[in-house]
Amino acid sequence: MTRLRFGAFLAPFHPAGENPTLALQRDLRLIEHMDELGYDEVWVGEHHSAGSELIASPEIFIAAAAERTKHIRLGTGVTSVSYHNPLWVADRMVLLDHLTRGRTMLGVGPGSLPTDSAMIGLDPTDTRELLDVNLDIIMRLLAGETVTAETKTHRLVDAQLQLRPYTEPCFDIAVAAVASPTGPRLAGRHGTGLLSIGATLTKEGFDALAHHWNVVEERAEHFGQPAPDRAGWRLVGLMHVAETREQAYRDVEHGIEQWFRYFQRVAAFPQMAVEGGDLKEMIDFINEAGVGAIGTPEDARAQVERLWEQSGGFGAMLLLAHEWANPAATRRSLELIAQHVMPHFQGPGRSHAQSTSDARERARGTRDGHAKAQLSAVEHMTGKYAKEVADK
Repeated sequence: MTRLRFGAFLAPFHPAGENPTLALQRDLRLIEHMDELGYDEVWVGEHHSAGSELIASPEIFIAAAAERTKHIRLGTGVTSVSYHNPLWVADRMVLLDHLTRGRTMLGVGPGSLPTDSAMIGLDPTDTRELLDVNLDIIMRLLAGETVTAETKTHRLVDAQLQLRPYTEPCFDIAVAAVASPTGPRLAGRHGTGLLSIGATLTKEGFDALAHHWNVVEERAEHFGQPAPDRAGWRLVGLMHVAETREQAYRDVEHGIEQWFRYFQRVAAFPQMAVEGGDLKEMIDFINEAGVGAIGTPEDARAQVERLWEQSGGFGAMLLLAHEWANPAATRRSLELIAQHVMPHFQGPGRSHAQSTSDARERARGTRDGHAKAQLSAVEHMTGKYAKEVADK
């Protein structure tokens, strides 16, 4: 296993009716905390309705987060490109690339909430067709082309970017995959990465993971793209850990029910169907359906390994930010994952954690001999001092 990156996918999900200003500040503090802990990346969503996913412009949010962090990479997760002029999408991302000195990433998708697209007169079929058209235009613009094109919503005449990306030849780009083959198909065609969101949040999606990458490889070959690199494949999954399973279960009682009810009763997003009528059923669904882990760091490690085996290998494990637990317990969960999960999947050829364990075993195996040598050294110096005193 090559070095696995870790990060978060921040839709975000906040209970409707609570103070939205404070919720957004919690999101910023969460990213700061992850930056300090050594997480690799965070992807920030775009939504405009339904009262829970509050970030309307991931680019603006990323600009704020970039000023509060030092190392973590920041991506749009995702920009709903079907809603926008593709010229301005590319232009804004190039600006962010410069402002962040190469820490920005572009995630694209059709838009997940039908209540968003309905407000601008588009249905889900429209948004998927527009994603195809607009992504092609964005890729051409980022490659330095001058584009004249007419889409269902916009007209471009000799459009071109006045800035080249800060990152050469371009910043990282990934296409979202939920249930349909749209995302994998476009990732293969354009040679981008893949963001598997719904694929790890339902039992059916988990079973389809390997097929997602098969589609990427088939389309890449069809369009003459280089063989796709699994390092560009990111899986989004559900986790909350504590020192014990019992503590983890108590932690998620704080907010797991409102998260489930959002997908069951509010968001018209059947690809994210979740089952559970009471707290126990909700926790059991996450753990037993194989879509996530509520428990200990050992449970989280096992879940990452299951995803690796099911998919055939990927580049990054993104934790879906869900606010199941209160802020303190959420921060502790991230700390435990950074301390006890991430090191097992990082390092050249083997885990960082394994190298420290190896060092401990080497020291343990030679301890008796070294201890005797230490005592001998003390006796030697004691005798030497005694002789010096006697000679004097």
